[in-house]
Amino acid sequence: MHIDIITVVPGLLEGPFSHSILKRAEEKGLATVRVHNLRDYATGKQKQVDDYAFGGGAGMVMMIEPIARCIEALQQERTYDEIIYMTPDGETFDQPMANSLSLKQNLLILCGHYKGVDQRVRDKFITKEISIGDFVLSGGELAAAVVADALIRLIPGVLNDETSALTDSFQDNLLAPPVYTRPAEYEGMTVPEVLLSGHEAKISEWRFEASVRRTKEKRPDLLKGTGWE
Repeated sequence: MHIDIITVVPGLLEGPFSHSILKRAEEKGLATVRVHNLRDYATGKQKQVDDYAFGGGAGMVMMIEPIARCIEALQQERTYDEIIYMTPDGETFDQPMANSLSLKQNLLILCGHYKGVDQRVRDKFITKEISIGDFVLSGGELAAAVVADALIRLIPGVLNDETSALTDSFQDNLLAPPVYTRPAEYEGMTVPEVLLSGHEAKISEWRFEASVRRTKEKRPDLLKGTGWE
């Protein structure tokens, strides 16, 4: 997978892709993330990428011309499966969307900033608009990092245990069950005996039932239509 990210503050994205799973994915040759500074595609001494909104109002708007130059330059290098815009009014990101996007090869993510981008950018270039929740961030950079992390960890070979991602919360509309590790007893609190039994079938049954219970308690909305309500 190759992911290009366009931003006006590239420094915000230096950390997430330099450590842990995302770094290992690149070292293994399974995923590549490249961050592009939008100001490199701006003109003039000030490298301006924003301007006042027509019609007035508070806040600045990202201009179409630098964005268009950047996207068109990147399109000369590869064909994108999706050109994504991170925006609060986009489709809410969830695990099924992550599963679907993780099968793509080339993605381009545009990070919104200020009051957003000139609408013509969305009309001309964007194929998918994504939000990570009903709240507003200072920009789309952290949201883009969240999306990239969620996708890359699903690529076969990225995680040391390839079945790990399949048992995460939200796969199969269930939250993950409780997990335990050593010691088996701590201040009178003990690990469920079944997990110490070594009986794989019973452990799998316990985990499924615990997932359903936890989902009913914390996110009953996820169970609608599943028959597990």
